Amino acid sequence: MAAGSELRRRVLAGETLVGTFLNLGSPVAAEVCARAGFDWLLIDLEHGAGSEADLLPALWAARANGTPTVVRPEQGTRLRIGRLLDLGADGIMVPQVSNEEEAREVVSWLRFQPAGRRGVALFTRGLDYGTGGHDGVQPRNDEILGVLQVESAAAVLAAEEVAAIDGADVLFVGPTDLTHALGIPGQIDHPNYQAALERISVAARNQGKALGVLLWKPEDVRRYADLGFTFFAISSDGSLLDKAARNALDATRTALV
Repeated sequence: MAAGSELRRRVLAGETLVGTFLNLGSPVAAEVCARAGFDWLLIDLEHGAGSEADLLPALWAARANGTPTVVRPEQGTRLRIGRLLDLGADGIMVPQVSNEEEAREVVSWLRFQPAGRRGVALFTRGLDYGTGGHDGVQPRNDEILGVLQVESAAAVLAAEEVAAIDGADVLFVGPTDLTHALGIPGQIDHPNYQAALERISVAARNQGKALGVLLWKPEDVRRYADLGFTFFAISSDGSLLDKAARNALDATRTALV
């Protein structure tokens, strides 16, 4: 899987990697973002406009430009995760993982048997259409990146136990959900949010795992980097388009005054 096979290794090696969310459901947007030079792209099937039917063209667009892809399913079930991996996702981001039991179940679906509970089908894009034969199955387990989202108070409390699970490679903070869950909507400067980040950070560092977060704006990166975060998402293709369009329109109208 070329560049995608290196994503997990780079993440666990502590490299700082920057990606963005793809929520427009557009393979052209995926291609544009891949050409922009992002280290990874997240195809969002939970909140994005696209569906599983739109996934393969987006994966093709990213692969053509050598950019690894992580996919976020609507929910972390065996069928959804297995389908996305069979289509060639390099990693899976699972939303709303609240405790150790849920995390262990999710991680089991990322890996083929006997290491996990993922079913084996050789002629899939995720296994290069069987070119590696049966010997190519187990090595793929080590290449799939597992990103588990921390989006609730319960998830913060369980961070240490979740981070200890092999295959739970990134604890990824969703600031919107987490601040709402903590009763401080949107207040990323609030002491309770900062305390949550510190607890998650300690848990990940203790277990040698990576920390990720969705940045609302690029200048927020320093506050997270200082806590050990290395896996960053900058906004989304839709939000970036919206901001660029509004700025260009405002600048044009201002110039006409």
